[in-house]
Amino acid sequence: MTTDTYLSLGSNLGNRHALLVRAIDLLARRAGRLVRASSFIETEPWGFQSPHPFLNAAVHLQTSLTPQQLLAETQAIERLLGRTHKTPPVVNALPIDDQGVVSGFPADTPLPAYADRPIDIDILLYGDLRISTPELTIPHPLMHLRDFVLRPLGEIMEK
Repeated sequence: MTTDTYLSLGSNLGNRHALLVRAIDLLARRAGRLVRASSFIETEPWGFQSPHPFLNAAVHLQTSLTPQQLLAETQAIERLLGRTHKTPPVVNALPIDDQGVVSGFPADTPLPAYADRPIDIDILLYGDLRISTPELTIPHPLMHLRDFVLRPLGEIMEK
């Protein structure tokens, strides 16, 4: 049995286009059948300051992996493509209001875990599943605040 899942990808270091293409290829080989990939869009960093803009995309995969297996696979692909630092789970579990402000941080202060990175892969949706663990929250808790997620996701969900 397979599940429709949607992922967001971003890169702002190195050859961003090549990294996204390689990440999509690895996802299709290791995580499931690629149904559709969005076009790439360039966006400013979100949650931190950087002179390096992001290239972002979204993919629709049909996977037989569990959410936890899919998370492990996306993190392995990130490491393979040069990512050495991942947001600690404790930051993902902080209370975030509708404006994207984390309790305990002033609105103009970047979250400590956001930084430049060669590749970032986030699980946005996994079928109709709702899950909240220290390691994984589905649906992605911040996707509604991020135009760089919503634009590519809307592109692949409209057909």
